[in-house]
Amino acid sequence: MTTTISNSILKASIKHAGAELFSIKDNQNNEYIWEGNPDFWGKHSPVLFPIVGTLKNNTYTIHGKEYHLPRHGFARDMDFELIEKTENKAVFSLKSSEETLRKYPFEFELQLIYTINESSLELEYKVINNGSEKMPFSIGAHPAIALPDQFENYAFLFEKEENLKYYLLENDLISSKTKTLETKNNLVPLNYELFKNDALIFKTLESKSLTILNNTKPYLKVTYNDFPSLGIWTKENAPFICIEPWLGYSDTDENSGDLYKKEGILILDENKDFSTKFSITIL
Repeated sequence: MTTTISNSILKASIKHAGAELFSIKDNQNNEYIWEGNPDFWGKHSPVLFPIVGTLKNNTYTIHGKEYHLPRHGFARDMDFELIEKTENKAVFSLKSSEETLRKYPFEFELQLIYTINESSLELEYKVINNGSEKMPFSIGAHPAIALPDQFENYAFLFEKEENLKYYLLENDLISSKTKTLETKNNLVPLNYELFKNDALIFKTLESKSLTILNNTKPYLKVTYNDFPSLGIWTKENAPFICIEPWLGYSDTDENSGDLYKKEGILILDENKDFSTKFSITIL
């Protein structure tokens, strides 16, 4: 099942499976979300919950008991319920169940709220702790932006001039090795060589927006004021780029496994909720 929301400028379509955005089209029928060709990557814009990235040995502990979670958690692979719909807004809900409690022993509700305002699509994540103890979690986005022209024709424009230090992955875990992305006037030309060691992981950034330019012309902007961390990723020769606002990231090799003590983890008090949002603007 799918749901579509729209205004006079944009139309966005969301699968109920994973509450996954799979299309943003403008009123000229231009598509801005990656088509999901499995030859490169079979997804479009999955939600990452209740972890972002990879756990050491795909394992963590709560009060000394071991649990297992795959990379980026389980929400992206589960069916959400559509609980509210208007012309330009849709709200999807995933609630804890026997299946989730075996992997993640917390009573929760995760809502994904999609709203179109003018030429922007806003994605809000709402996490509700329905349990009687503090709930550790991470949440992140993974939208793949379609790049229909030659990959090297595109460039990133970071909002602020800063030292763009990123961490390298080793065996899907964050290593202590870092590199710095070279910029000129806050610009980074795109090339596949940047991603030969997988994603670029920025634990902290001063820039809270990233604009994609196509031959110096503004194409699309991702704004992520609420997110301290960012992943950027593509696959070799793939015609897309993922701009991934994160609250949390992969384990390091030194991780103890205790989810409450994981670097970058959020702790939500019992019977409380947490909201965060980012937006994709067509330029």
